[in-house]
Amino acid sequence: MNRLALALATWFGFGYSPVAPGTAGAAAAAAIAWLATVYSPLPPWAFAVLAAALTPVGIWAANQTARIVCRKDPGIVVIDEVLGVWITLAGASTLNWKSMLAGFLLFRLFDIWKPWPVRQLEALRGGAGIIADDLMAGVYGALVLWIAGWFNLY
Repeated sequence: MNRLALALATWFGFGYSPVAPGTAGAAAAAAIAWLATVYSPLPPWAFAVLAAALTPVGIWAANQTARIVCRKDPGIVVIDEVLGVWITLAGASTLNWKSMLAGFLLFRLFDIWKPWPVRQLEALRGGAGIIADDLMAGVYGALVLWIAGWFNLY
């Protein structure tokens, strides 16, 4: 079970990136989203469904990984970035390269900036704290992406 937790938490190795593992995980999530929309007609809201379905598993994997490496929020855990990017993309009015790039950048902005209550959600215990702040950053990104869609900015 530890191997499964590590594989999921690091999003199959992207969390081991020596430079900016969070950005690597977010980029992997955006790439998966792009491939999914190229090869199937997924609507944007489908990424919210995927993120919701994967969240309990992500909390478990993040919690297990934090326990294994004896750190509260290990940098190798990037499943939270995957979920956050997918939540952000769910706010798009259409999925194309512009909305996906904007979603990736918006998520990273809110994930790094951590406006209220993103930073406060990190205080939750275990995997819930690791995941919750990125879900909220994703909600902020989705709102901005949704507003940008109203103005046909992508």
